[in-house]
Amino acid sequence: MGGTILTAIVIFVVLLIIYLSFVTVQQGFVDVITMFGKYRRILRPGLNFKIPFLEVVEKRVSVQNRSVELEFQAVTQDQANVYFKNMLLYAVQNEQEETIKKVAFKFIAERDFMQTLVRTIEGTIRGYVATKKQSEILSLRREIVLYVKEEIDLALEEWGYHLLDLQINDITFDKVILESMSRVVASNNLKAAAENEGQALLITKTKAAEAEGNAIKISAEAEREAARLRGQGVALFRQEVAKGMTEAAEQLKQANLDTNVILFSMWTEAIKNFAEYGKGNVIFLDGSTDGMQRNMQQIMGMLKMDDKNNK
Repeated sequence: MGGTILTAIVIFVVLLIIYLSFVTVQQGFVDVITMFGKYRRILRPGLNFKIPFLEVVEKRVSVQNRSVELEFQAVTQDQANVYFKNMLLYAVQNEQEETIKKVAFKFIAERDFMQTLVRTIEGTIRGYVATKKQSEILSLRREIVLYVKEEIDLALEEWGYHLLDLQINDITFDKVILESMSRVVASNNLKAAAENEGQALLITKTKAAEAEGNAIKISAEAEREAARLRGQGVALFRQEVAKGMTEAAEQLKQANLDTNVILFSMWTEAIKNFAEYGKGNVIFLDGSTDGMQRNMQQIMGMLKMDDKNNK
């Protein structure tokens, strides 16, 4: 009976030793092994062997990406309160043994690391914001992120971590400041609208003036051309009349007829033409014998002058 119990105890101890000799590490984690409180080695994902009762899993380090949300307040150079809401994405720098040792032993616990990381980022952003004015903050999201990454990357490297991303999700101000900013934006928009309307009105008036000037110029050119053509027409008409009268007079001379007959005929035809095509309502004529004689003398004088010119 005693031998059976002893055998059972031995089997139990052997099974316990075997059970304690193997460790399963999940994907995305690395186990840190210590012996008698001193770092010994790391165990990577999968089934691993360790010395039971001597080697101890001191810490299990996650190499996956982790995130944390931050909310804090900062003060600008002109004493305006700025409220930030950030999302921080970070991870272990790599899975090398030295990096895992830093992560495992730089801080007592994960809570201490998170507190240090959050306070470091908050302090860095506060220091940057303190050098800027309230009106500049909204346009400096990217600059703030780049400044924080540059400032804390070295510190995180010493701790075995790497800052993957810092997103500034929201930047707000006190209610009074937000109202004043809204009024400034509204006034700037009104100013821009007034300037645009003024420019549009100026362009419209300028184009209208140019169009009116061009129209006047075209009208003047057309009137000048019309006057020139009218003058040419009158001159041509006079030439043709003089030519016709000269030819008629020559024909009368060759036929031994009195030139007064053709002159009288031309005079009456002219009067008829005036009455038919003239735009006036009244034609004043001297119908007396003396008046007719004077008119005939004037026509004869014109023919004589034309004969002299032709000679």
